[in-house]
Amino acid sequence: MSMVAAFYSNKSILITGATGFLGKVLMEKLFRTSPQLKVIYILIRPKAGQTLQERVFQILNSKLFEKVKEICPNVHEKIRPISADLNQSDLAISKEDMQELLSGTNIVFHCAATVRFDAHLREAVQLNVIATQKLLLMASQMSKLEAFIHISTAFSNCNLKRIDEVIYPCPVEPRKIIDSMEWLDDAIIDEITPKLIGDRPNTYTYTKALGEMVIHQESGNLNVAIIRPSIVGASWQEPFPGWIDNINGPSGLIIASGKGFLRSLRATPMAIADVIPVDTVVNLTIAVGWYTAVHRPKSTLIYHSTSGNLNPCLWHDMGLKVLAAFEKIPFERAFRRPYVDFTTNNFTTQYWNAVSHWAPAIIYDFYLRLTGRKPRMLKLMNRLLRTISMLEYFINHSWEWSTNNTEMLLSELSPEDQRVSMEVRQPSHANHWLEYIENYVLGIKKYLLKEDLAGIPKAKEHLRRLRNIHYLFNTALFLIVWRLLIARSQTARNVWFLIMTCPLRQEPKSPARR
Repeated sequence: MSMVAAFYSNKSILITGATGFLGKVLMEKLFRTSPQLKVIYILIRPKAGQTLQERVFQILNSKLFEKVKEICPNVHEKIRPISADLNQSDLAISKEDMQELLSGTNIVFHCAATVRFDAHLREAVQLNVIATQKLLLMASQMSKLEAFIHISTAFSNCNLKRIDEVIYPCPVEPRKIIDSMEWLDDAIIDEITPKLIGDRPNTYTYTKALGEMVIHQESGNLNVAIIRPSIVGASWQEPFPGWIDNINGPSGLIIASGKGFLRSLRATPMAIADVIPVDTVVNLTIAVGWYTAVHRPKSTLIYHSTSGNLNPCLWHDMGLKVLAAFEKIPFERAFRRPYVDFTTNNFTTQYWNAVSHWAPAIIYDFYLRLTGRKPRMLKLMNRLLRTISMLEYFINHSWEWSTNNTEMLLSELSPEDQRVSMEVRQPSHANHWLEYIENYVLGIKKYLLKEDLAGIPKAKEHLRRLRNIHYLFNTALFLIVWRLLIARSQTARNVWFLIMTCPLRQEPKSPARR
C-alpha cells in the first residue's frame, strides 16, 4: 500500500457535497485505495420519500462504485449519512449527529457549494460563504481533527490575468456581506450585486473568493489547505476513463453540439480550454489531505489544479477533437449534424444565432404544430443560449496560474504514490488530449445520455441522412436564389450563358500521330 493510502487507514472522514460529481469520485477513490479506513461521514439534505440509507444505496448502485464493491464488499457499512441542510444557519444537524462528528472526525473535505453561475447572491453567500464559516466553527471543536481541506475554484480571482497561490483580499469584508444578507431584501440585493462582484462575471466566482477569505480569517489554529481546480471534466483514468454524471461546463457544450442544437458559439479560438479531469483533482485533494495532516504547514497553502500550465489545449483544438470524436461516437437522434463555428463579436453572434439556432427552432416548432404536437424547440433553444451566455466569459479568456505548491507536493510523494495511487498530473501531450476527449464523449453517451453502444451504426446512418438532407437543401436553396437572379439580372444571365457555353467552345484535340 502506498504511503498516502496507508495514512487514511482507520481514519474517520467527513465529506460535504458527497452527492455531487467531485464528492462521489473522492469517496470512491478513498474506499478503493484505503479500504481499511474507518468511516466516511457524508452530509445529505433530506429528500421527501427517501431515507438517508436509500440515498446511500442509490449512490453506490452507480457504475462508479463497481470496483469499490469488489475490493470492499461492506462499503455501505462504512458510509454514515448525516441529515443536514447547508441552507440553514445551524446546518440542521441533530445534537446526537453533531456530537458524533465532533468526537470522531479526523479529516474534513469541504466540497459542497452552489455551482450555479446565475444563483442569487443571497443563495450563493449562504452556501459558499456562511456554510463554510459554520463548518470551520464545527471543525474548531473537533478534538481529533488533523486537516480541513476546502475545495474552491481556480476562477475565484478570475478578474486577474495571473493568479498566484495566495488568498487575495476582497473589497468588502466577508463578515459585512454575511451580516447584510440578514436584513437586506431581495430587491436591494439585486441592485447592489453588480457593484459588489465588480469585474467578476457572476456570483459564483465572487462568493468563492469570499469563502477563501473566511478560511483565511477564521481558521484559527486549524491545519487548513485550499484547492483551486479549473473546469472539472470527466475522469481521465480512474476508476475508468470517461466517467461523468453531470451536464455542467464542457459536458453541456458537448451534448448540445453532438445533438446538433448548438451550431455557433462566441469564443476566442486561441484561448486556453483549462479543463482538468476529475480524477486528477481528486488525487491532488487526497494527497493534500495527507500532506496537511502529516507536515502541518505553518500557513494555509493553496494548490492550483489546472492543465494550461503543463500542456495547454486551445478551445479551437478542443472543438476539432470533439467533432472528430463525434465521427466515431455519434449521439442518437441528432437534430442536425454536429458542427460548431466560433464567432468573435456581437454582430456575428446574433446573426448566427438567428440563422443557426432560432430559425431552425421556429421551423421545427411550426412542423410540430402542423402535426398536432406541442411546440418546444424554441423554448429549448432559448434556454440553451442563456446557459451558453453564462459560459462565454470562461471561453473567451485565458489565465496563468502558478503551481509551485502543487509541484512541491508532487516532489514529496513517494515513487509508488507518484506512479500508481496519487497521480496528480493531467494529459501532458496532444495524443493524451485526443484520447481524453474521445473517452469524454463516450462517457457522456454511456453514463449521461444512457445510450447503448450497439446503436452507434444506426446513429452514423442517421448522421449520413442528415448530411444528405443538408446538401440537398443547400443545393435547392442555391438553385432557387440563382434562378431568381437570372430572372432579374442581365449580368447573372450572361454569367450563366458563359458557364453553359464554355464546354461547347473547347476545340477538339488533334488526333495522335502514328
